[in-house]
Amino acid sequence: MMEPFEHHTGIAAPLMQINIDTDAIIPSREMKLVSKKGLEDGLFAEWRYLSLKTRKENPEFVLNQDPYRSASLLLTGKNFGCGSSREHAAWALYQWGIRVIVAPSFGSIFYNNCIQNGILPVVLEPEKIKELQTFVELNPAINQLTIDLRATSISAGSNIRYPFAIEPSDQKNLLQGLDAIGSTLKRMSSIEAFEENDNHRRPWIYL
Repeated sequence: MMEPFEHHTGIAAPLMQINIDTDAIIPSREMKLVSKKGLEDGLFAEWRYLSLKTRKENPEFVLNQDPYRSASLLLTGKNFGCGSSREHAAWALYQWGIRVIVAPSFGSIFYNNCIQNGILPVVLEPEKIKELQTFVELNPAINQLTIDLRATSISAGSNIRYPFAIEPSDQKNLLQGLDAIGSTLKRMSSIEAFEENDNHRRPWIYL
């Protein structure tokens, strides 16, 4: 079970590059764990650290700067999460604390991995993301963004509010905190009823 997602307000970090692939999000050399826990240490490792060995931080990287160290939203460029299908990319972002990613477009597999791991991917036009970025950068700690998943809107202060689209099934699963396994378990009574009826109709299948 995931944590249900309905409303979220938090600091938004601008990482305004295009085509950030999953190898940049978490390089393969950082995927040494069988658990999700600890993967946040490898998030954007080649950008966050001046030395991968010593883990000396790059002070110019946005997530190494206050208050963006506490960011739970990410503003970024088109085609975010392209490249390989590694689910570790979504895991690392979630373990860091990212709950919302706003981009003009996403890698399709990465988008689905986000939904399955409790991260809301929001698709907005570049000019709207730029306006959100401008709002945030005026005072990053104070000018936080608010997501209302039930209303499918993202807000910045009292004057900026943008709607966004999401598949109803994805919205429902995030609201209820259901991943693919959780969705299946909710249908267990129907699955068992089907199997019982099917067993009567085609008993040879169950031998």
